[in-house]
Amino acid sequence: MPHKTMALGLSAVVLVVAPRHILAQVTDNLEEVVVRGQRLEESIPLDLQQFGNRVEVITAEQLELGGFNDVSQALQMEVPGLYLAPKNGAFDYMDCSLQGSRCQDVLWLIDGVRINNRLYNTTAPLDTVPAHMIERIEVLYGGQGIFYGTQSVAGVVNIVTKTFSNEPQGNVSVGFDGNSGTHINADYRNAVGDHQYVVYASQDEADGFQPFLDSEYQPSGSDRDRGYDVLTAGIKYAYAFNDDSELSLHYHHTDNEVEFAAPSNRARSFNERDEDLITLKWDYSVNEDVDLFIKGYSHSWDSYWTRFDNELDGAGSLTGNLNTVSDREFWGYEDYGVTAMARVRSQSGLEYAFGYDRQEFSGRDDVLLIADRTETVDAVFAQIRAGEAVLDRTSIALGLRHNRPSGEGDVTVGNLSARHELSDTLYLRGGFGTSFRLPDAWQLYGNDPCCTLGNPNLEGEKSRNLDAAIGGTARAGVELTWEVTLFDREVDDLIGSANGVRINTENTVDFQGFEAAFSAQFTSQWRGTLSYTDTQARERGSSDQVIGIPEQTLKIGLRYEPQSLPLELGISLVDVGDVWDDVSGGIGRVEHGNYSLVDLSGAYRFGPDGRQRIGVRIENLTDESYASSLGRAFVDVGGASYAYQNLGTPRTCHVTYMHVF
Repeated sequence: MPHKTMALGLSAVVLVVAPRHILAQVTDNLEEVVVRGQRLEESIPLDLQQFGNRVEVITAEQLELGGFNDVSQALQMEVPGLYLAPKNGAFDYMDCSLQGSRCQDVLWLIDGVRINNRLYNTTAPLDTVPAHMIERIEVLYGGQGIFYGTQSVAGVVNIVTKTFSNEPQGNVSVGFDGNSGTHINADYRNAVGDHQYVVYASQDEADGFQPFLDSEYQPSGSDRDRGYDVLTAGIKYAYAFNDDSELSLHYHHTDNEVEFAAPSNRARSFNERDEDLITLKWDYSVNEDVDLFIKGYSHSWDSYWTRFDNELDGAGSLTGNLNTVSDREFWGYEDYGVTAMARVRSQSGLEYAFGYDRQEFSGRDDVLLIADRTETVDAVFAQIRAGEAVLDRTSIALGLRHNRPSGEGDVTVGNLSARHELSDTLYLRGGFGTSFRLPDAWQLYGNDPCCTLGNPNLEGEKSRNLDAAIGGTARAGVELTWEVTLFDREVDDLIGSANGVRINTENTVDFQGFEAAFSAQFTSQWRGTLSYTDTQARERGSSDQVIGIPEQTLKIGLRYEPQSLPLELGISLVDVGDVWDDVSGGIGRVEHGNYSLVDLSGAYRFGPDGRQRIGVRIENLTDESYASSLGRAFVDVGGASYAYQNLGTPRTCHVTYMHVF
């Protein structure tokens, strides 16, 4: 296919043209990013990596060079093993798959606080998270239910916002893009005595682009662009009682209006949202062997849905009038909880981590007829770890988590992971564990006659996950890092549908595949990355791939950062194989996917100490027309249904000016 040819062509360029370059380090960044005196909670990813789990880190520098406006774009192009497709560009819903998973199997966090939408697990919560507020993104692969609980079936993505500094630091940036977009961002951090603070703000707005093919529009679909207006602001404060005790507070606010276009019978529809995230945490190091933290959080999401349709006469022609279908109808939720955790190092070399977690959620949807519901989950968890001080060249960890959700029986999950250094340049790692995922409110209580009805008798999904990897480093004129991972996940009671009602499927669903990831630093100027993921996701007894999960995903990145010149250049490719969607209304399974995306980016620094910066990004360099997902619409005359494509972003130029002070 043409997209395969282009992918192979770019691979050849990456492998041959640049001077001994292809692949660059990502995973090695974790230790230097995380170790610098961070507290217990912030060190969890590094601890997990040391005991056999895979962790990737995307840094603020990568986000700046990539010229990304929202988190989804950055994850789409940068994270190995992650397929991600924003529905209609920036600040929109998305489909995703982490090492062959469904999107609802991934847990999303901001500074360690879950932001998943418990009304709709399939709605990933990144449509209002700008990239400019981020210090780094931590991606943890595989089941992570011990520390993170429900929904961390296939992995965790933790978005870390701007961190504290003892020195004054800040920047202001202004950007524009070819979709009539404007992006204004600023942040500042400093310390006064024992007090530290960070403030940040971001304003992103655009008229957008046409999200559907011309041939798929009906005359009644008069809204031809999909725009957004997103305001984000936050403040972080920390007070150090002494070197061992610190109290921190974080407030994060989002205020937005995001449009949702449709190809038929739609004049305009949009969602307004006020979202607040508040976190209060106390960190305490009792001594060099005992650390603990206590954290409370509150996450509120208040959305108001408005929809105006064009009125049609009996012949299917526009009358010029509008029908108000929804006028600021409410849907939203509140999610709050508390976590307490301690880590103890014994004189024998063993390490113990244990804690308590409580989450309480309530939400309702007046649009899709979900009544106000409340649920709670109480959990205790513990993990014992033995490092190389106990076992020669081997680190191993065993953990358990006991969950007591309201309205459902208790669930206990466990995880065993290990890493063994075969030599200084070769290692084995792997893990086996169990996870669970609770049904969301839509699956339980949805009562919209247009769609699949909820079932309050649904059971939670239960899964077993296994991953095994071999990796290492090599120095043969280049600094090469590589890893090959096999993954196998089995899910029982997977939530599907039959005869218009949600059900738990009878057969086990298997998610199997492998990922190969490489990175290298060839010279001080050239670095790059390559990853390839192959997945088979099937219900036993069926030959059909599970919808929304690509069979193959290839990612290639190349960066040029000359020390003698004040510039940076980067190119990224994502190549996606077959993906299937299930379109309602009797249309059934429809294939899409099979596309390649190329982003080209560059930056030039100037002024004293290079504190001023001009960045340019050409998104979708080849102007590939591709479907990120599929939907169902109705013709104006006769009302027959048809499938339409949600189009990804066309070729778009982004230009940004930044001043660092």
